[in-house]
Amino acid sequence: MIEMTRSELEQNILMGLVVLIMLGALWFLYDKTQAVDLSEQNEVMGLLNQVKDIDSRWDTEVQRARIDLSSREAPFVRADSGDKALRDITRFAGLTSSKVLRTGLPELRNAIQLKADLVQKFIAENRSNKAVLQELVKTATEINSQIQGRKSSPDRTLALSQLNEVAPQYFLHGTPGQRASLQDTVAQLGSLQMTDEERSRIEKSVQTLLENVPVELDQFAQLERLSTGPRLINLTLSFNNELEQMLQEKERYRVYLVYYASALLILLMYSGVKLRTANQTLEHRVDERTRELSAALKHLKESELQLIQSEKMSSLGQMVAGVAHEINTPLAYVKNSLGQVSEQLPAIGSTLNHCDKLLELLEAGNDPEGLSREFQKAAEHLGMLKQQHVIQELGSLVKDGLFGTGQVSEIVGNLKNFSRLDRSKVAHANLNESLSNTLLLAKHLLKSVTVNKHFGDIPEITCAPSQINQVFLNLITNAVQAMPEERGTITLTSRTEGEGVAVDVEDDGSGIPPEVMSRIFDPFFTTKEIGKGTGLGLSISYKIIQEHGGKISVESSPGHGTKFKVWLPLTPTAEAVLES
Repeated sequence: MIEMTRSELEQNILMGLVVLIMLGALWFLYDKTQAVDLSEQNEVMGLLNQVKDIDSRWDTEVQRARIDLSSREAPFVRADSGDKALRDITRFAGLTSSKVLRTGLPELRNAIQLKADLVQKFIAENRSNKAVLQELVKTATEINSQIQGRKSSPDRTLALSQLNEVAPQYFLHGTPGQRASLQDTVAQLGSLQMTDEERSRIEKSVQTLLENVPVELDQFAQLERLSTGPRLINLTLSFNNELEQMLQEKERYRVYLVYYASALLILLMYSGVKLRTANQTLEHRVDERTRELSAALKHLKESELQLIQSEKMSSLGQMVAGVAHEINTPLAYVKNSLGQVSEQLPAIGSTLNHCDKLLELLEAGNDPEGLSREFQKAAEHLGMLKQQHVIQELGSLVKDGLFGTGQVSEIVGNLKNFSRLDRSKVAHANLNESLSNTLLLAKHLLKSVTVNKHFGDIPEITCAPSQINQVFLNLITNAVQAMPEERGTITLTSRTEGEGVAVDVEDDGSGIPPEVMSRIFDPFFTTKEIGKGTGLGLSISYKIIQEHGGKISVESSPGHGTKFKVWLPLTPTAEAVLES
């Protein structure tokens, strides 16, 4: 009957998992068929088109500014007019799942910003150069009129007429030949009847053009090389392709959903028939289930007791793991020492064999040659042992081995003192000694923790030492786990307080939030990560202290640490429940 119940339970669990998987698949297909919000997509496309329009107008205005000599104040598109549109597109890229926008927008925005900066510099340079050119033409025209008014020869003013033609051509094209022609034309002005101020104005304007026109042409060439237009077109096409693929995928999942829903409907109809059959036998099993539930309730209570005992042993398991880790080091002393001793034994044995043969020959006294030969061999082996300091090395190795065994003996002694396995469960104990033993056994947890001990002169109390050690180990373990990266300071304080002894375990960890403070002693309540605690440590500690007739309290400030205070009477009260 029990085996049948187990089989049915496994079948029910399996059926539940299958149903959850099927519902999950249905939800997945439904989610995949949700309509795409085209309003956002259209807005993004509109913003991309807006940026393309702005970029095109930049190119048109730059071309017009370069070839139009009539005005230096022509209307121009603001160089920062595309920034708002790009910011809006970037905002959409952060809210949508478009991979194209997330990967393409940073480069596009940098390119647009670079072009905006170049446009501003080019326009400033263009307007400045146009002003200089117009001032040069105006000055040359005025001087030409004045010279002709002085009845000079027309050939004398030819240089000024050429200047009005050469200077605009150099501004438009800036070729080396036009630069040389402009310089030659200026050089011919020396023969004209002009004042020094007039000549200085012309030469200064020409020099300014010679210096600044190459700068403007270089900026114009940089603007022509920028690829913001193709970038915008490629990004728009990629975004359109991504949207089209998304819509195709939605349509494909809609087909899947139709087929899957049809299959589920057929399955539900079949399950309905099976369910009617199952209901016919359900009533016959009600009584059986009731009896099984009664037995399960009894088993649950037993399991609860076992779980509490298991939590009591979990900290002991952590402690044993730490002890095993600590024992490895002294065992290494012993293992290395014995290994090196075993390496020296053959040489010592060989030497002793030669010495035995030498003694036999000496006792026989009838083989001088063999005696001499064996004496020489024995002397060689003894010399080798002395040269290699074998006896001294063996002494050092034995000393290391004894030190290792002493360390193991000390650790085992600390473990016995902690668990009190060789003493009665209720005994007289000094809590300072209990704290020290607990710290020794929890050494593997405290490698990155500073422990401050403020032990007072306290009397012994009557208690179950192993249980009190359990409480201290739980509190110290909780304190370490409450610290960021298990690094911080733990302060242990003991003192006489009233008719008992008080012990404070204080840490500087993360603290306990006020909203959970009232629940920290509840069974199975924990704020630790999954796998780091069962929520029974503090509950068991609270129960142990109560059984001793003592008190345990806590003070905590989030972000600053926690302090647990344990108070135990010198002698348990009559109401205390201790195992003898």
